[in-house]
Amino acid sequence: MPDGIRTIIKRNGEVVPFDRDKITVAIYKAAAAIGGHDRDLSERLSGQVVEALEATYTEDASPTVEEIQDVVERVLIKNGHARTAKSYILYRSGRARMRAQRSSEEVEYLPYKQMWQALDWAVEQGCHTVEGLNEIILSGRLGELIEASDERFESMIDGAAAAILERHEELRFIVVAGPSSSGKTTTTHKLMHRLEAEGVHVIPLALDNYFFDLELHPRDEFGDYDFETPEALDLKLINQHLEELDRGRAIDVPVYDFKSGKRTSETTRFEASAETLILLDTLHGLYGGLTESVPDEHKFRVYIETIAQLKNTNGRYIRWTDIRLLRRMIRDSKFRAYSPERTILHWHFVRRSELKHIIPHQSQADYQVNSSLAYELPFLERHLAEHLEPFLEKWQDNEKRLDGYLRARRISELMNSIADVSAGDEAKVPATSLLREFIGGGAYDIH
Repeated sequence: MPDGIRTIIKRNGEVVPFDRDKITVAIYKAAAAIGGHDRDLSERLSGQVVEALEATYTEDASPTVEEIQDVVERVLIKNGHARTAKSYILYRSGRARMRAQRSSEEVEYLPYKQMWQALDWAVEQGCHTVEGLNEIILSGRLGELIEASDERFESMIDGAAAAILERHEELRFIVVAGPSSSGKTTTTHKLMHRLEAEGVHVIPLALDNYFFDLELHPRDEFGDYDFETPEALDLKLINQHLEELDRGRAIDVPVYDFKSGKRTSETTRFEASAETLILLDTLHGLYGGLTESVPDEHKFRVYIETIAQLKNTNGRYIRWTDIRLLRRMIRDSKFRAYSPERTILHWHFVRRSELKHIIPHQSQADYQVNSSLAYELPFLERHLAEHLEPFLEKWQDNEKRLDGYLRARRISELMNSIADVSAGDEAKVPATSLLREFIGGGAYDIH
């Protein structure tokens, strides 16, 4: 922390500690938006910003957020980074619009039709409240709910496959998009099986191999990397390759080593015949910059979200994002060597990216699938409950972990309200269930 600047003034007048890393991250993100991924350069430029601020302000005269942003723009332009400066200005403008939207009463991006359908179905099944769900569990009718819920999900996959088949002749790509842990992987397997059964060959293309090296991504104050944004992917190379595939040419796909967090020097040859559909399973499938090189008529976009309609014991609907968080905490722990603690502390990156890059684009989808399962909460609780109480004790007095604490407390209260299930109950969950993607024991090779 510089001697001259110890605090800054936020837009609401609150005085908070000065944090140079936030300037570095803002510059890096502006550069990444136009294809730049030079962390060292971002550090040097933020250093110049700090020097300029120190020449003007002292600990008795704190700069405002807007004044700091003005200095950032001047430093970028002075150093010949006009395009990055423009990207930064656009970023500021976008943040201002987001603040204005949050301050208004307007509600956007809500799939009302799917919400109503989900609520109507849940009421018919008697599982639209935690009390109703518990009564089903305790009365021995959980198997019936599992069967009915899976049947409903499968019918939506049937609908997506039928819609794809109608446009099969003009399509080249199937894009399966949706926020984290919405069930994209299982959905892609089910879609592929249905299309193959109808004589349509489908091959998946793993876009995870197009990640930039982990060290290039911005980090928070605890050293956690933000790899949830579209810019974490090599969008330029992805679009080059998709354009080549759209023209019927083969490509050399990069190979990403997730253990080291780096792209290797190896590549894998990928080619598909003119009659083959290429399936892209990705968080950001609806983000325009990901597939802009491909004409819209050559893409069929499926969007997946966990549209749960369940009231907790306080009479409030549970948050869809909490279901996905529970799923990811279990999956990461079982299959990706990420502890539940690490996952919940990373979730702020996930949510920020979803709200900016995923959810606003859902109206562009050709078909929407609701991946919420009415029976999943008791099984998620069975696999996760023991991890939650330690979070609450560890973080309750740590202001820097307030976000994680509030999330942990909310999902802990939800888990504590759900009736217990046994290993015998879990045996009733089919191997083909979407839930198996997260708790294990599934029929698909997805991990």
